[in-house]
Amino acid sequence: MPDTPVARTAARVRALSQVDDLAELDARVSVCSACARLVAWREEVAVTKRASFADQPYWGRPVPGWGVSQPRIVVVGLAPAANGANRTGRVFTGDSSGDWLFASLHRVGLASQATSVHAGDGQSLLGTRIVAAVRCAPPANKPTPAERDTCAPWIEREIELVAHKLQVVVTLGAFGWAAALRSLRDAGFSIPKPSPKFGHAQEVVLTGGSGSVTLLGCYHPSQHNTFTGRLTPAMLDWVFTRAKDLAGL
Repeated sequence: MPDTPVARTAARVRALSQVDDLAELDARVSVCSACARLVAWREEVAVTKRASFADQPYWGRPVPGWGVSQPRIVVVGLAPAANGANRTGRVFTGDSSGDWLFASLHRVGLASQATSVHAGDGQSLLGTRIVAAVRCAPPANKPTPAERDTCAPWIEREIELVAHKLQVVVTLGAFGWAAALRSLRDAGFSIPKPSPKFGHAQEVVLTGGSGSVTLLGCYHPSQHNTFTGRLTPAMLDWVFTRAKDLAGL
């Protein structure tokens, strides 16, 4: 890797990520300050707040993964929403994308509740963990390539720590698909060449030292996709039903 400022920062993050305990990894994620633009944005949003949440405290920090500690299914998203997980401190919680995601997980039997509104709402997952490829809310929901690469060691280490029981990785969008491929490669899984392309309901079986994992693509439940009908509840349910069946849950 070339010796650049981004590479040096990513190396420092990678060193911090080298722990063997998932709870410790989550704790270290939550205090990361490696990307100055993301730190400034997440904290600005936490101070200015959306008017409808003006009376609520904001998390305003990186958002760790959430769910069971030994998952058979991992769901990979893009990044926390500025007034969603950046407010609630729990991934996909408190925004419209999360409303779609958790409603589907509940319908197929992978979540205890149909909604996820705040970190203490009693929601729980069955055999599933949800993570974001980038852990801080980015302006316009678009992290830069440098921010993506700097943050990558967190998801890569998380996948390594849960790989021994992992059966399925569901990626929400092409960004999550690419992050999952990199993370699974680093966890010891063989990636075909050319690299598999993202698509809704696309399946790729990857083999590694701990067995095999199915990579399963899904359109992201963003408002752009749900408002236009590109993604429907039935399409989302199909993906998670397939993931549940593949994982034996």
